[in-house]
Amino acid sequence: MKHLFLLFLLVFSATALAQEQKLLVSRYESVDLVVDKFVGIDKYGFQYFIKNNVLFKQKDGTSLEYKNLSLVKIAKVDLQNPLKLLLFYEDFNTIITLDNQLNETQRVNFSENAIPIIVSATGIASQNRFWIYNSLTQQLGLYDYLKNTLQPLASPFQENMNYYDSDFNYFQWIDEKGNWNSCDVFGKIITIGKVDAFEKIQFIGEKRALYSNEGQLYILDLKNDKKYTLENVEKSFENFYYKDQILSIFTKQGITNYKITLP
Repeated sequence: MKHLFLLFLLVFSATALAQEQKLLVSRYESVDLVVDKFVGIDKYGFQYFIKNNVLFKQKDGTSLEYKNLSLVKIAKVDLQNPLKLLLFYEDFNTIITLDNQLNETQRVNFSENAIPIIVSATGIASQNRFWIYNSLTQQLGLYDYLKNTLQPLASPFQENMNYYDSDFNYFQWIDEKGNWNSCDVFGKIITIGKVDAFEKIQFIGEKRALYSNEGQLYILDLKNDKKYTLENVEKSFENFYYKDQILSIFTKQGITNYKITLP
């Protein structure tokens, strides 16, 4: 029995070590930038950030800005389509879309809708639609902004959302119990898995998430049941953003970019 117990401990330890590993990243660029919030980088390499409730877009000395003094605070910026950016002003229940020159192309004030809608989560979906989470009904839906109609997709959520993100075909969220869920445009919901405690998080691919906790960055890979601790990165940061093997760490002094190769 003693030998069996020792064998179990060895197997368990080996499995734990195999599942949690270290991943080294290499620093290659630092940029001085004092802003309130670093939003991200689009597929053309433009950086987006918010300062004094103004959205800035810049690259190689070119800089554009969009500000709306009446709506004030920007709650979310969706960069999926650089030709149609989505800005969400949660305090005013309003979505604004911008073209690639940051000119306003559309404004939807959901408080003016015939059927009450209070938006607490949103993003651009496919086929002229927005993902909409209506906190009045606690339901996720698709809003057709050409027809001004909202199509509920699923039953009311049972748990509050701690984080969400979306692309054209999927809306993903982590609830207050740490469950990572996904809903497609047809209303099919699946639970991807369980997520550790986090302070900030970003979905970075199929069943993969980059997250921070207590000053440390991790990659959670639920597809392969692995967890990686990122080594050689800033320990004190305000935010981070990953895209195309580039990890951007935002501090109060600026942005530091790292090259990272995901396993």
